[in-house]
Amino acid sequence: MTGPGDTAYDVAHLLGGAMLLVGFVMLGQRRIVALIAALALQGVLLALAAAWQAHVQGAPQLYLTGLIALLAKGVAIPLVLQRLAAELPPALRTEAPGRLGAGMVAGVVLVCLAVLVVVPATTGAGALARVDLAMALSILLLGALMMVTRRSALAHAAGLLTIENGLILAAVCVAGMPLVMELSAAGLVLVVALIAGVFARQMRERFATLDPGVLDRHRGEGRR
Repeated sequence: MTGPGDTAYDVAHLLGGAMLLVGFVMLGQRRIVALIAALALQGVLLALAAAWQAHVQGAPQLYLTGLIALLAKGVAIPLVLQRLAAELPPALRTEAPGRLGAGMVAGVVLVCLAVLVVVPATTGAGALARVDLAMALSILLLGALMMVTRRSALAHAAGLLTIENGLILAAVCVAGMPLVMELSAAGLVLVVALIAGVFARQMRERFATLDPGVLDRHRGEGRR
């Protein structure tokens, strides 16, 4: 059985761990441009993880998943987000300092929770799949935490894409997962991310900010 000391296990563990580490970097990053750069790096690592799983599982279709992840998550989407960030006034390219320590502690707690949930639930699975699933759930939870704790719409979009990265990592590590399911799930979240980008542009043009909290003052406009 594949386990520690085996090349397949160690490389998959390294790639998943690197994605998780980048997730923590994103969680603590206040500069929008640096946050998007970290998101692009996570997309490249996801593409490498998918390609490695294609090699380990003997599933050539996962190479296509890796190629799509590289082009979309590592290049195209970060470029669009960087362009949106470049259009912001300098004061809006950095979020106000928050409780960084509390956010990191919450992230560590969520990772521990993911391990406690996945490991007992996947007793019959191989060690490689169990580790990848635990890391995938951890990345997903970090993305959700980012969406809760950040105020910028672009940071929310980055959190949503991080959630998708976790979902794709979980999908590719399960042997026999149909490619159509992986692509449909990825496509759904990409559409949502596109909508979030359009929303961010419209909000910046109308309110000169990307803080969704500003919308609270405009609730009920047009009501009589």
